Amino acid sequence: MSESEISSLTATEVEAYLKAHPEFFNEHLLLLEHMRIPHPSGSAISLISKQLELFRTRHQELESQLTELIEIARDNDTSYVRMHKLTLALLDSKTIEEAVDNLEIVLSEYFLTDFVAIRIIGNFHDPSIPDTIYLNRDSEDLKPFSKELSSNQPTCGRPTLPQATMLFGNEALDVKSYAIMPMLFTEMEGFLAIGSKEEGRFHFTMGSLFLTQMSEIVGTRLISLLRGR
Repeated sequence: MSESEISSLTATEVEAYLKAHPEFFNEHLLLLEHMRIPHPSGSAISLISKQLELFRTRHQELESQLTELIEIARDNDTSYVRMHKLTLALLDSKTIEEAVDNLEIVLSEYFLTDFVAIRIIGNFHDPSIPDTIYLNRDSEDLKPFSKELSSNQPTCGRPTLPQATMLFGNEALDVKSYAIMPMLFTEMEGFLAIGSKEEGRFHFTMGSLFLTQMSEIVGTRLISLLRGR
């Protein structure tokens, strides 16, 4: 190829040729020593040095991705163990009152929550439901939770004072964050709430899948106990 032909090549054509012939530099190794690429510092480095730099950067990125995947796997394992403990505690309960007690223990020990509250909503008071967790459907205590119950979606954040007072009584002022999970089934309505003394423990940006699963497990077991099973 003549010098005039070489000078007429465009950068795009050179790039296309090298992509089509990745083995080119295997046959022209000496070229690598003469090629220079600008460095962020202002100096120039060889193509080999640039490739090594790119490989190191890519290696670091892959290491970070692997570390992130390992952390996600560990979190998933931890969540599985917690949900397993929760399920066993509920299945071991023979009454609703016992289920509430077991739930408080498991949520405290395995989920690191400071406060737990359950409310079952009804038109009449089933004698199997403790007075401390029963709410009549027309109760004024339900008004602070109208938004949460209508959405039927878990909500995280800082409770209002009326919400915290109704759920946690004298400890209301100690609750800095909470998650409330509606349990709206055909055979039972109510909600589960867990609170923390840490402000950022239950944040509004938290995902809802895990909390939804928790409410479904708790609600399903409560329905079974209401049936006398």
